[in-house]
Amino acid sequence: MFTFGTKLKLQIFGQSHSPCMGAVLDGLPSGIRVDEEKLAAFMERRAPGRDEFSTQRRETDRVEFVSGVLDGKTTGAPVCLLLRNEDTRSGDYDRLRFVPRPSHADYPAFVRFGEARDHRGGGEFSGRLTAPLCAAGFLCMELLREKGVAIGAHISSIGVCEDDRFDPLAPALDAAKAKAFPVLNDDKGIQMQTLIREARTQADSVGGTVECGVTGFPAGAGGTSFDSLEGRLSLALFAIPAVKGVEFGSGFAGSRLRGTENNDPYVSDGERVVTRTNHAGGVLGGLATGMPILFRVAIKPTASIGREQESVSLPDLHAVRLQIVGRHDPCIVPRAVPVVEAATAVALLDALL
Repeated sequence: MFTFGTKLKLQIFGQSHSPCMGAVLDGLPSGIRVDEEKLAAFMERRAPGRDEFSTQRRETDRVEFVSGVLDGKTTGAPVCLLLRNEDTRSGDYDRLRFVPRPSHADYPAFVRFGEARDHRGGGEFSGRLTAPLCAAGFLCMELLREKGVAIGAHISSIGVCEDDRFDPLAPALDAAKAKAFPVLNDDKGIQMQTLIREARTQADSVGGTVECGVTGFPAGAGGTSFDSLEGRLSLALFAIPAVKGVEFGSGFAGSRLRGTENNDPYVSDGERVVTRTNHAGGVLGGLATGMPILFRVAIKPTASIGREQESVSLPDLHAVRLQIVGRHDPCIVPRAVPVVEAATAVALLDALL
């Protein structure tokens, strides 16, 4: 399924090397102003080919609105948006039609869909499909901002190098967005960039984590059991290729603490109930607590690397040696930051409507 949501439905379509790709967003209220300059700046944060740390595939990622937007505002009708694929090199993938790339979806996709699948650039499994997700997420963020909800993310680690955490959260939400390399601590950012350069020169790749924070989301919003707020967010976040883990608040580290250390005592700030700490990450029982929603997303090392690797020829099951050619990111984490923000916005707006 390429559809997400209940009150707000998002459908993404296209493939990495198809003529275009896009999204249909159904359920957006009318009157949301679409600032195309801000949209272009947001898309630029995810776009390929903008620095030495990303793939040199160059795409303008200009968003074309086919329906649902008139005179710069949403009309209430489904919003359909398109992005053109302009800098494809499909020939790079000819020899990969029957040789699955390690740690890609090539083999399970071949089993599921057979020879009819689109193998070029990973087809619909490609990270390229995060571009229409970003465009749709931007629209959701604009409405959330009107409702007093702010979303921001940063690189929290590359390899073993860790950035500062969001603390305090509110002043830091926009701090990383204006930076070409979105970290809170620039010294740590320099160390991370060194790790990425080393991986590139060694024809290798490196992974990391993204931390995302949300302020202004009202207490009680969300759902219980299979409709939990963490579940909605995780479902949207795991639609991002390369995401292999999501943890909220203290996450896995909290499992090593005692209750006296991990519990969040309730106190009053004179106007509302808050918690003294936020180890829960702003969600309890699947419902928002009113505290900042805080979570981290694990991004695996880019699977496409320049080193020779083992694989299998699918027609005859013979062992082969495979060296991937083409244009690939030595680290996908920096470009994943706005994608995490976008997926978060789609999930939270759906929960709020």
